[in-house]
Amino acid sequence: TPVAACCLLLMINSKYKELEKSVRVEEIDGMKVVKNLSKKMEEMFRKKKEAIRVQISLVEAAEEAHLQHEENPELQYEYFNAVLINEVDEEGNNVELGGEFVLEPNEHFNNLSVNLSLSVVQVPTNMYNKDPAIVNGVYWSESLNKVFYFGSAKGFFRQYPGVKWHPDEHGVIAFDCRNRKWYIQAATSPKDVVILVDVSGSMKGLRLTIARQTVSSILDTLGDDDFFNIIAYNQEIHYVEPCLNGTLVRADRNNKAHFREHLDKLFAKGIGLLGDALTEAFTILGDFNQTGHGSVCSQAIMLVTDGATQMYDDVFAKFNWPDRKVRIFPYLIGRESAFADNMKWMACANKGYFSQISTLADVQENVMRYLHVMSRPKVIDHEHDTVWTEAYMDSTGREGPTSGPSLMTTVAMPVFSTKNETVSGILLGVVGTDIPLQELMKIIPKHLLGIHGYAFAITNNGYILTHPDLRPLYQKGQKRRKPNYSSVDLSEVEWEDKDDFLRNAMVNRKTGTFSMEVKKTVDKGKRLLKMHNDYYYTEVKGTPFRFSQFPIYLDTFSNYIFLGCVSTCSFDRTYCNTDEYYEHRSLSQIQAIKLYLTGRKPLIKCDRELIQEVLFDAVVTAPLEAYWTGLALNKSENSDKGVEIAYLGTRTGLSRTNLFVVQEDLSNQDFLTAEDKEGVFNADHFPLWYKRAAEQVPGTFVYSIPFGDVQCADSSVFLKSTIAVGIQMNLNFFQRKFWTASRQVDTHTHTQIDSFKLQGKTMLVPCDTEYPAFVSERTIKETTGNIDCEGCVRSFVIQQIPSSNLFMVVVDNKCDCSSTLPVWFISISILNPSAHNESLKCDRLKFQKDRKRPESCHPFHPEENAMECGGAAGLSAPLTGALLSLLATLFTR
Repeated sequence: TPVAACCLLLMINSKYKELEKSVRVEEIDGMKVVKNLSKKMEEMFRKKKEAIRVQISLVEAAEEAHLQHEENPELQYEYFNAVLINEVDEEGNNVELGGEFVLEPNEHFNNLSVNLSLSVVQVPTNMYNKDPAIVNGVYWSESLNKVFYFGSAKGFFRQYPGVKWHPDEHGVIAFDCRNRKWYIQAATSPKDVVILVDVSGSMKGLRLTIARQTVSSILDTLGDDDFFNIIAYNQEIHYVEPCLNGTLVRADRNNKAHFREHLDKLFAKGIGLLGDALTEAFTILGDFNQTGHGSVCSQAIMLVTDGATQMYDDVFAKFNWPDRKVRIFPYLIGRESAFADNMKWMACANKGYFSQISTLADVQENVMRYLHVMSRPKVIDHEHDTVWTEAYMDSTGREGPTSGPSLMTTVAMPVFSTKNETVSGILLGVVGTDIPLQELMKIIPKHLLGIHGYAFAITNNGYILTHPDLRPLYQKGQKRRKPNYSSVDLSEVEWEDKDDFLRNAMVNRKTGTFSMEVKKTVDKGKRLLKMHNDYYYTEVKGTPFRFSQFPIYLDTFSNYIFLGCVSTCSFDRTYCNTDEYYEHRSLSQIQAIKLYLTGRKPLIKCDRELIQEVLFDAVVTAPLEAYWTGLALNKSENSDKGVEIAYLGTRTGLSRTNLFVVQEDLSNQDFLTAEDKEGVFNADHFPLWYKRAAEQVPGTFVYSIPFGDVQCADSSVFLKSTIAVGIQMNLNFFQRKFWTASRQVDTHTHTQIDSFKLQGKTMLVPCDTEYPAFVSERTIKETTGNIDCEGCVRSFVIQQIPSSNLFMVVVDNKCDCSSTLPVWFISISILNPSAHNESLKCDRLKFQKDRKRPESCHPFHPEENAMECGGAAGLSAPLTGALLSLLATLFTR
């Protein structure tokens, strides 16, 4: 193998010399790369924004359709229900709201079976498919048939293209579009919320159960731009999380899950002093707003109780009138209506909404009503703000032979009612479209980033939009998501940046560079690399979407690129965009490059510089074909068929392979095939063997033995700054060669080599933040040691094998160590979890990292109709008079 490598090196150097005058060497400018990438992203997001803006005409058409539509409780209208389409009854007839619905696989939609002519309508399991409100809404929203999707304020979800939905194993589809972040962000402005829960003695039993579910449903409606706290009250004030006394926390998934755990600890006793609880809530909102850490936009108090004996106008007069900047949303728990007037009066006097919740089944719909009120100012302003969400896994119960859930982001905008100038502010719903993050990844010039280089993006809150260490699923290919995958902060993956310099610079839309020493796990956590990372970051301008920063790291293995123009080759990266136009989608990359170079397809877009570089690599490495052919013809060179494959790869994605045995005789049938995801070039990464070779000193060999029962070994060597070559050999063949070489050292010495197990964790598991790993220290050439085998001392020597990643371990055989326990590698805990976990958890909850607030904010509107404040029955005459008198007084101030 070393002799062959030397021959290859000489041939490649010779070919480089021949073409030296045809090329020039350029140093890669990291900042230039990231700015060019930023411009490409701006263009991509501009097109997505335009696609949504084109839908404004459809949105306006829908608003006009709603304006002309008269609600008809007797309306009969058949629509395609996403769950019922193509379903038949026992007699073989189409079920109601089902019908025959043509579905065909479509490559543009990841091979999902879709209908490109019609949309489908999904209705949550807890709602009636033929409820008059649903039927009327579906009827007037037919004008949105070809909008990607429309989430209605009534609860139904219209989706285009039409696709079949399937319930889970319990026959349930839990999806409710109104709980999705894209809906909440588009419908309302950011908000600070204090939830007051009555835990007095009258709340025992079912009422407390309903109250817990109500609070949990309110938490579902809060997003990453919102802040909240929960206070339980009786004759005392009890913060549900005691360490968060007097403050608010961001409503991210982690914090909401933490508070949900504490809800089960609530129990009812004593009497309820609501006045004290309201005072505490107003004080928190006022103080927190002054810090500038919250939403600095809308504010609300959610009151969950079974009654209020008075109206507490003195508290409201002190803290909320006349501006009424804090909205009050009372939820009356139970069937009794004795205190309904007082609670509705609170809502009406403070621009809120009153709801009564009698059963657990009433919770969802009643909680959702507050969103309509919070959206009123935006509706009256008629602001079709475009919003973008954080990354999330697409998982909505839809059928299709996809490769599994994929990461998405959504761009969305609200749809309003235009009836009667809508001073009461009626939100009809939200339209939106998904954007697979894979589209974003395609524009990243991986060949310029280097072997361990990567690009990543974060949101305005510092959460990862895309990053190589963002692993949302517990296991690749499975649908089980990690609970907090959508709220992973950049500081959790770039953890060596202890001061958050990089994160804060990105969140604050700065442009610059940053460097630090890092430890990076590679090969699925099996190996550790120590590297010096250079980061380049800038913002993506001209887009309303909130994740606007995009840094790049370039490693030291690709500081130079070769530019040259030569003839033909075969490729394994994405050189041309074959997705943009339908007629190009069937083209292979080779076909696309040929058409591009000949000018026969002027619309096809290709990376000209990358094509030039890969063609240059093809010419330089062309002599290998003849060399490998000569070796294959010379039977004596490989008489025992030990060497099975020879291969080569370059930074530009060029790969060459040569089989020395027939396919059926390969020890590893998957190596360098499409099934070997880690072993081939693609748009996202370099193959594992290429990375490992590059980590070695150029000219040295790296040997790899796969885990499992595969009887083969790989050997790769890095010859140039862009080229790696290697062979796959039979493991038995390699072992025979090893024993032959070791016996040549001293034919009179009988050496016995035993295998000692070094056991420890070798794979990362969810939530691991620290784990033991073996690191090869290349500066130590040799070391010795002893093993105590029940009183007999056994000596060993470990020595590096030059020009490789191998170690020779020689152990004397004078002791019987068969009964000795394996050598264990044990991690040592530095902190005592029981002593520190609670304080660390509290510190994390309290700590507020830098974030960039959304630019749009609509907290209130002077024309808002505060009399639309909920409740099935009207206020009693005395309370109505009192409210009108109060409102008249407030408006004259």
